[in-house]
Amino acid sequence: MVITEAWQQLGVWVHDLDPVVFPLFGELKVRWYGLAYLGGFLAGYLLLRWMARRKLWVLEPGMAGDFIAYCALFGVFLGGRIGYVLFYLLPEEGFGPLREDPLLVFKVWKGGMASHGGILGLVIFTYVYARMKKVSWTGLGDGLCVVAPLGLMFGRLANFINGELYGRVAAGAAWAVKFPKAALTPGTTEHARQEEALRAATQVDPEVYPGNLVERMRGSEAVEQAVAPFLEGRYPSQLYQAALEGGLLFAILFFLRVRFPELRHGVLTGLFFVLYALFRITGERFRMPDAAWVVEGWVTKGQFYSFFMIAMGAAFLICAWKKGGRESAPAAG
Repeated sequence: MVITEAWQQLGVWVHDLDPVVFPLFGELKVRWYGLAYLGGFLAGYLLLRWMARRKLWVLEPGMAGDFIAYCALFGVFLGGRIGYVLFYLLPEEGFGPLREDPLLVFKVWKGGMASHGGILGLVIFTYVYARMKKVSWTGLGDGLCVVAPLGLMFGRLANFINGELYGRVAAGAAWAVKFPKAALTPGTTEHARQEEALRAATQVDPEVYPGNLVERMRGSEAVEQAVAPFLEGRYPSQLYQAALEGGLLFAILFFLRVRFPELRHGVLTGLFFVLYALFRITGERFRMPDAAWVVEGWVTKGQFYSFFMIAMGAAFLICAWKKGGRESAPAAG
């Protein structure tokens, strides 16, 4: 009975986590999203050095720092941002935003990053880097693919703290969470009730308006209680994806890397693409689509792009099987 009551209490929890860790000065603030990126890069650096020392990677330990830094700049940030513009912004809003601001592609602080774009950016970057250092491209990618899920996991956890990329309505789920940002998202049930929610909120705080609703709810229990009845309990899909695309994927690839050190180059890369895509497709079944459906009610954009990743992963696995072999000598810095 006690456990059941605890779950019921969790089920009515209204998301009120602050995306800001602490302010510095002026508008400059330390945010959980930034710390998630930092944590992912730091974990990747430490783990790549660890693997390099044990000859489980094609680079020397001293090269891990530069490699991760370049991955962050050219792969994750640039690739993720360009992917967002190509896969989501242009199909939905056309070229209007880019005509108004041609540098919008590079303004990552404006929001909008696509994980598929980041992964594609890393594929291109590692190919160029491998050619420059004269090492196996797939061997280089194998190490990166082992550590990448940690960054994905931290990113999804930051999504949850930010209250964004939330799940679909979870009818009857005891662990459902009410996300205030849903009231600001066109197409949601909460958005249809926005006027009613604002009317209730202004009765306890006349200064509330759509632009500050989430912040006011976070700072006032009275406003939160007034708006909560107009919010739907939703799946915390960010946590599902953190567990699948992050924790579970990392555990599988890390186990294979350590248990089978003589795996052919490209096997771990191929498995990463296939498993990430399958986990992403699964997680999207619980996530509220953040873009138009590709097949209405059946296939989201995230799932659609994942099908191509499965094909790419299969290609890496086939090439690894045909080529065989594993380079034993790491590149010198």
